[in-house]
Amino acid sequence: MTTASDHPATGNTVNAAVEQLLLQTVGVNPPDASPTDLMQAVSQLARQQLSTRWVQTQTRERTEKARRVYYMSMEFLIGRTLSNALAALDLRDAAGATVAAHAQKMEDVADREADAALGNGGLGRLAACFLDSMATLGLPSFGYGIRYEYGMFAQQIQGGCQVEYPDPWLTNGTAWEFPRAGISYPVRFGGWVEHQHDKSGGDKAVWRPAAEVAAKAHDMVVPGHGTQRVSTLRLWKAEAPAHIDLNAFNTGDYARAAGVKNEYENISWVLYPNDSTPAGRELRLRQEYFFVAASMQDIVKRHLEEHPSLANLADKVAIHLNDTHPAIGVAELMRLLCDEHGLPWAKAWALCTKVFSYTNHTLMPEALETWPVALMQHVLPRHLEIIFRINQEFLEFAAKHRPGDLGFLSRLSLIDEHGERRVRMANLSIVGSHKVNGVSALHSDLLVSGLFADFAALWPERFTNMTNGVTPRRWLSQANPGLAGLLDETLGRAWRLDLDLLRGLEQHKNTPAFSQRFMAIKRANKQRLADHIRRATGIEVDASSLFDVQVKRIHEYKRQLLNVLHVVTRYQAILADPGAEWVPRTVVFAGKAASSYHMAKNIIRLIHDVGSVVNTDPRVAGRLKVVFIPNYGVSVAEVIMPGADLSEQISTAGTEASGTGNMKLALNGALTIGTDDGANIEIRQNVGDDNIFIFGLKTPEVVALKKSGYQPMRFYEGNPALKAVLDAIGGGGFSPEEPQRYRGLVDSLLWGGDHYLLLADYADYVQTQQRVDALYRRPAEWAARAISNVAGMGAFSSDRTIREYARQIWNIEPAAR
Repeated sequence: MTTASDHPATGNTVNAAVEQLLLQTVGVNPPDASPTDLMQAVSQLARQQLSTRWVQTQTRERTEKARRVYYMSMEFLIGRTLSNALAALDLRDAAGATVAAHAQKMEDVADREADAALGNGGLGRLAACFLDSMATLGLPSFGYGIRYEYGMFAQQIQGGCQVEYPDPWLTNGTAWEFPRAGISYPVRFGGWVEHQHDKSGGDKAVWRPAAEVAAKAHDMVVPGHGTQRVSTLRLWKAEAPAHIDLNAFNTGDYARAAGVKNEYENISWVLYPNDSTPAGRELRLRQEYFFVAASMQDIVKRHLEEHPSLANLADKVAIHLNDTHPAIGVAELMRLLCDEHGLPWAKAWALCTKVFSYTNHTLMPEALETWPVALMQHVLPRHLEIIFRINQEFLEFAAKHRPGDLGFLSRLSLIDEHGERRVRMANLSIVGSHKVNGVSALHSDLLVSGLFADFAALWPERFTNMTNGVTPRRWLSQANPGLAGLLDETLGRAWRLDLDLLRGLEQHKNTPAFSQRFMAIKRANKQRLADHIRRATGIEVDASSLFDVQVKRIHEYKRQLLNVLHVVTRYQAILADPGAEWVPRTVVFAGKAASSYHMAKNIIRLIHDVGSVVNTDPRVAGRLKVVFIPNYGVSVAEVIMPGADLSEQISTAGTEASGTGNMKLALNGALTIGTDDGANIEIRQNVGDDNIFIFGLKTPEVVALKKSGYQPMRFYEGNPALKAVLDAIGGGGFSPEEPQRYRGLVDSLLWGGDHYLLLADYADYVQTQQRVDALYRRPAEWAARAISNVAGMGAFSSDRTIREYARQIWNIEPAAR
C-alpha cells in the first residue's frame, strides 16, 4: 500500500490539503484562518498520515504475531505533538511554507497547541522519550497509562506562593487522540472473596466486587523518525456504568444523580491526587489499579486473538513496570491467569515472572511506595490474598538460603509488619520480575549494595543497569533548531538517529569560525528565553549575563535551597564590594511542588522573596537577577534548555537516581555544576573532567559523615559567610513584613539535622561557583568546553537506552535500518 507519507510532500500538495481541511474540517474560510485554525488543520493533516502508518504497523505486527513490549507508566509527559509529528513525517518545511502563505509563523501556530497534561516530571518525560525511541527503533510496543482530564495541576504564583489550578488541556479537544469506541474493560473494586471447590476438588476463588467502572481506550500515535513504524500510547478513561442516577434526577436530587457519576469518573481526572487524606490515598490506589487492570485485560485479549492459548504468553509479551505505580499488575495478571483463565498457580507464576521487568527510580527508602493492608483489603481484597500467597511461597524459598535469619526474611517480606501493616510494592515488583534495573551506574550499584541488597543476595543475576537517555529529536532538533542546523552543516543530518556522531564536533571546538557561530546561536536562544521570562514574570533580564538554570521538581533532596543560599551569598558579596568586576548572572528556577509538600512550597516562596529584594536593589545594578518561571512543563523546557549556560545538578550525592534534565541541558551546550551523583558521573566520564564543575561530598563521604554524627551547627559557626546568609533568611531580611516566615526553614537546617547536607557542601559549592565565573570571563575557552559537552552526549540518547532494554531485558531485536 502506498500513502502520501511514502513520497516527499511538496508545498503545493500540503497547502491544498490544509486549505481543504480548513474549509471542511475546521469550518473556516481559509483566508480568514487564525493561528489556532491553522494549528488544527495542519494537525489534522499530520493525523491522517499518522493514522495510515498506525494501521500499517498494527497490521504488520498482527500478521507477524510479533513479540511486543508493554510499557506501564502513571505518567507520559509528551508535551506538544505537532512539531514532532511534522518532523517524523518530513512535513516541517512544507507546513511552514503553508502557514507562511497565511502570514503566520510555524512557531506561533505550534504554540496554540496545549501541552498534553499526562505527567509531572522526569518519570513521565522519560516514558515519553522511550516511546519515541521504541517507535524509531521499530519495536512492537504499547505504552499504557491514564487519560487525565486535568493533569497534575497548572501552577500559578500569587504573592510568591504556588497556587494550583486544574489544567484542562482537553477543553478544546486534541487532534492526536483516537477514541476506541469498541475497546472497553470492566474494572472492579471492593467486595469480598468466596472460595469454592472446583470439579477436581481444588480451591477456586470468586471475587464478588462491590463496584465497577468502565475503562475506555483512547489511543495516541507516537511516530518513529526515519521509519514508517509507530508506537501506540493507549490511555484509559474512567466512565461510570450509567451516566447519571436517572431516578434521583427525576425526583429532583440532582447532586446525588451527578455524584454517582463523579464517584467513578474521578479516577481519571487528576494525576497524583493529594494523598494527605484517607480519601486521597484510596483514590490513588484506585487509579493505579484502574489503568493496570484495563491494560492487563487488553494484553491478554490481544494475545488470545493471535495465539490459541496462554501457554506461550512469556514468548510474546514483555511487560515493563516504570516504577512501582503499576506494581499491582503482578497480582492482577495472576488473578486473570488463575481466576479467569483457569491456569494452575505454579504455571501462572512461572509465566508471570518471565513476563515482568521493573525499573526502580529512587534510592530513598521513604519514597518506595507502600499501601496499608487494611486499605488494600477494602479496595482489592482478592489481590491482597494473591499477594499473601506470593509472599508465603517467596519467604519459604528465601528461608532455605538463610535458615533462622528472621531479620533477612523481615526485610524481604512483601508485608512490612512494623507498625501499621503495609504492602511493599517495590518488593512485589522485584519478586514478580525477571529483571530489575536502576537508571544510572551509581544508582544501580547502590541498589545492589544497599536498598535491595537482600534481594541481590538471592538473585544477583536479576539486577542490571540501564542508564537513562533523552530523545535528540525533541531535545535538540526540535527545541534548538539553530544548533541543529549548525550540526547538519558540520556533521550531516544522521546524528538525529545516531547521536554518537556528535563526537565529530571535537575537532571544531577550537576553530574560531565554528565557535563564534555556536555562541551566536546560544546568544539567540538566551534572548528567546529572556523574552519568555519577561512575558511570564514581568522581569527584564540581560541575555549577555550568565544564565544559571535549575529546572526540575521542587524537592529538598534536589537542593534548590542550596542554590538560594549561593544567590544570597552572592548578593551580600556584591553589596560588600560593589566595585568588583562581578560576572553578571541570571539565576533561573522552575518546577512544581507537590500540592501537599509544604517545605517545597516554602522554598518556592523563598525564591520569590529573595528575587523581590535582589532584583529591585539599585546597588546590585543588574549584576544579579533571580527569576522563577511558573508552570514548568515540556514546552517551557524546550525554551529553557537551549538558553542555559550553566546547569545546576546539585542533589546530595547518593540521592538522585539519574536525572535527565542534566542530559538535555548538556546536549544544548550548558556546562554542568553538580555533585558526583546519578548520571552526572557518566556525563563527567563522557565530556571530560575539565568540562564539568563537580563539587561536594561523594556518596561514601556522605555515608561516613552521617555515621560519624553530622553536626550542621559546626559548619554554621565556622563559616561567617554561611552564618550571614542563614541569619538574613531566618531573621526576615527577605520577608520584613513577616520576619519569622523562614525561621522554621533555617531551623530545619541548624537544629533539624540538615538531612540533605546543604551546610556540609556549601563552602565547596560557593568556591566552585567562583570557578564558573572565572571561566565565563574567558569566552573562547567557555565556548570550547560547551562544544565538548554537546560532543560528549552521544551515550545519552534514549535510542541507546531502549536498544539495551530491548536486547538485555525484553528479548526483542530492534528493526534493522
